Amino acid sequence: MSIETTVSINPYFRISDENMAAAKEILKTFCELVKKEAGCLYYNFCFNGNVMTCREAYTDAAAVFAHLENCGEALGRFGAVAELFRIELLGPAEELDKLREPLAGMNADYFVLACGTGK
Repeated sequence: MSIETTVSINPYFRISDENMAAAKEILKTFCELVKKEAGCLYYNFCFNGNVMTCREAYTDAAAVFAHLENCGEALGRFGAVAELFRIELLGPAEELDKLREPLAGMNADYFVLACGTGK
């Protein structure tokens, strides 16, 4: 695998105290669903109080679309208990360009890969 096609996503959500238990139950569903995704490199959740982010990376834009299709129903349920307030997509311009139009409604911040190394 080359880092030159990898796309990572960092969505940030606010979750009220009242919705925290329900949100954490849905996170378990996401983890089970994502186990089936060959193009997912990693997928985990981190909390800072009532703010949660998902650290996730995919082999390329096609794997991002496969993830969204696989998890769409759960994402809809999660949106009912959590507020998405920021989303970052990071990767090479060629892969990010494939995502811009289909994900336009998400108001994402795109970070284009300039240089680096994968190990």
